Amino acid sequence: MKPQIRTPFFETSVKNYIYGDAVLEYAIEADKAGIKYDVDVLFISPYTEIRRIREHTKRLIVIAPYMDTLRPGRGMADVLPEALAAAGAQGVVLNHCERPMTLSHIRQSVERARELDMLSFVCADSIAEAEAVAHFHPDIINPEPTELIGGTAASDMSYVMEAIKAVKAIDPNIMVEQAAGITTAQQIYDFIMAGSEAAGSASGILRSPKPYELLDEMVAAARRAKEDLIKLGRL
Repeated sequence: MKPQIRTPFFETSVKNYIYGDAVLEYAIEADKAGIKYDVDVLFISPYTEIRRIREHTKRLIVIAPYMDTLRPGRGMADVLPEALAAAGAQGVVLNHCERPMTLSHIRQSVERARELDMLSFVCADSIAEAEAVAHFHPDIINPEPTELIGGTAASDMSYVMEAIKAVKAIDPNIMVEQAAGITTAQQIYDFIMAGSEAAGSASGILRSPKPYELLDEMVAAARRAKEDLIKLGRL
């Protein structure tokens, strides 16, 4: 069953910075932080670790990094959506800059995710692409400029607010996240206070000298933003 995400949430992944047991260790730390601060954490897992992470964590929302649209049968080496769901994936990332997709393919993939009651988390390279994707009504859109991903510079606030406004004008139920270039807990807080329903980091955490400490700080920042939004009557 598709999880009901409470906003603001936090998202992280490992890409290919770590693998094997190190991925599970990181997932467990993310799960602990989510429980500690009562924040929903989305964890984008390598295919090979989805089942293990689901079995060893309590509250993580585990999603796959990609899937194809084929159905059971032929298609060796393709990523079968039903197999991801059977392994425990609760959602899927689509159109990440490292695995770009055509709009037609995105639409078909969102529909397949919906069939299997999986979250659809769609990346967009620009506000224009985010608007196009919004017409497919995914659960989450991450409008992150490609040039910022994996770097140390994040989107400016004017871009963040314009992207949110553009997506919400088409479908107010779509959650909008910012994640590209985030390296500090303060950025997590600032993006959420600017209107994002989530913020996240992958390389910013895993390339830091103390990744688990930074992970904890970022999830704490999401919690602090939630409390401040409640005080302001915005949540």
